[in-house]
Amino acid sequence: MNALARYWCMLGPMRTVLVRDLSRARSALNHYTSGHFRAWIRGSEKGITMSSTCRLQQAAGIAVFVLFITGCSGEGGDTDTMSPAAPEPVSIRVDGVGFSTPESVLHDEAADLYLVSNINGSPTDKDGNGFISRVASDGSLEALKWIDGEAPGVTLHAPKGMAIANGNLYVADIDCLRSFDQVSGEPTGEICVDGATFLNDVAAALDGSILFTDSGLDPSFSPSGTDAVYRLDGGEVLTVLANPDLGAPNGIVDTNDGILVVTFMSGEVFRIRPSVAPTPIVGPSEMQLDGIVVLPNDRVLMSSWGDSCVHELTASGEAQCIISDVAAPADIGADAGRNRVLIPLFNDNAVLIRTIP
Repeated sequence: MNALARYWCMLGPMRTVLVRDLSRARSALNHYTSGHFRAWIRGSEKGITMSSTCRLQQAAGIAVFVLFITGCSGEGGDTDTMSPAAPEPVSIRVDGVGFSTPESVLHDEAADLYLVSNINGSPTDKDGNGFISRVASDGSLEALKWIDGEAPGVTLHAPKGMAIANGNLYVADIDCLRSFDQVSGEPTGEICVDGATFLNDVAAALDGSILFTDSGLDPSFSPSGTDAVYRLDGGEVLTVLANPDLGAPNGIVDTNDGILVVTFMSGEVFRIRPSVAPTPIVGPSEMQLDGIVVLPNDRVLMSSWGDSCVHELTASGEAQCIISDVAAPADIGADAGRNRVLIPLFNDNAVLIRTIP
């Protein structure tokens, strides 16, 4: 590496200053460079008249200089490029802002905001006071009651799981699936399911339909026998699976290898494929599983009340705790672009935003 390259590499962080503003960087370079090099910089800035040969030499020098700006490796290497620093891990607790029994968090990627469903009372009471909040990625509150069950023309009792598809936000609300405009939050429709007692999680399926679960629980949290998995397709509700022995199906997500469902009462994970009996993956267990998400790299995360953990479901079917000491973690979401898991703390009226380990 020639002398100029060594000068450039030894400047370290000062390189970015030089790129941004050559005139400001000149004073910082005075302590590190020769008088000839400083004169070369001043001359190029003032437009000193020079011969064609000199111009060619200067052009070649600038080209070499730019190559070192973009390709300097710092510790003696000649061709390696500089790698960007990894983002710092975050742990943001959104607390004391007015959440009331937050049950689910969803990343609205288009708006780049986190949506939080608030039951605001009993999970089975049709009290008309549920609401949905919007939170920025830095944890600041954008709107506490972006969608408000007490507002005129809005029905929302005890909102739980959410999903976005076809320009709509779909929300599970006791025995109905309600929809709202993704941008404005205005109501766009509802479909109620006869006999349902505890509609819980919602997921956008890969085919554009909407999947949702009934945990089959009554107001005392005893089994009601309505355990089921449903699909909303073309305005029609189809039963994917219904069995009172499902163990309170809760979180749901669609994958290229079938639908994954986690259960709250039995602590199980099972997979649903067309025309095949459900395939058990985990459990029964004491985990009391709530939410489940699949990341773009196919990692599967799920939340567990039983051991206050967010688990990763491994390819071999093992549940490994990767974030501990999160009491009553409800229906988790994910911000894949920032590598974050979004954890509603059901009993603490708070939301935890954590980098995924």
